[in-house]
Amino acid sequence: MKRYWAELVGTYILVFAGCGAIMVESLTGAMGHVGIALVFGFVVSAIIYTFGHVSGAHLNPAVTISFTLSHELNVKDALAYILSQIIGALLAIATLALLFLEEHKSIQDLAYYGATLPRGSWYQSFVFELILTFILMLVIYGSAVHGKAVKSFAGLAIGFTVGLEAMFAGPITGASMNPARSIAPALISGNISELWIYIFAPIVGAVLAGCFYQKVIEE
Repeated sequence: MKRYWAELVGTYILVFAGCGAIMVESLTGAMGHVGIALVFGFVVSAIIYTFGHVSGAHLNPAVTISFTLSHELNVKDALAYILSQIIGALLAIATLALLFLEEHKSIQDLAYYGATLPRGSWYQSFVFELILTFILMLVIYGSAVHGKAVKSFAGLAIGFTVGLEAMFAGPITGASMNPARSIAPALISGNISELWIYIFAPIVGAVLAGCFYQKVIEE
């Protein structure tokens, strides 16, 4: 059970910090786009070093699904991980919604609680999210799974990747790369029209990265 709790709490912290930064920027303009990207990168790195030795610190259903198909995780644990991640994300957005009630702002003014929304067409965001997650998952496999990886630096490598991808792709897609991170604000804000992009694209990207790693890098 401690692994499931680690995934729940880890995802809670990730979503609370990241989506909280988006909401603060929407209200005050104090964060800036780069600031938000850095928050996501730093918090991912911190959580990996905190919970990586407990659960692997997936924090992301797409990562969990890719690891399951690559036989790094069994199906029972994968389902529990995904449920824990989504619950943690929902609790984080619920906390933020309660904390910002006193602002008396509309959901739109609060950036739909940090929801990820396409700037352009659905297919532009879908391809962006697929590629972003493919890159992120490759970094995860290469830095945290490969037998020759220097695993003590995995948290930095993965956190830097999240931060860098959020910097250049955030204004276009929101740079989710994580279905749980997108599901929670979409459900609580009620803005679910484009949610399917942020569920399927990261999963496809992560699965493709797993296949590439197994067939090309691992062998």
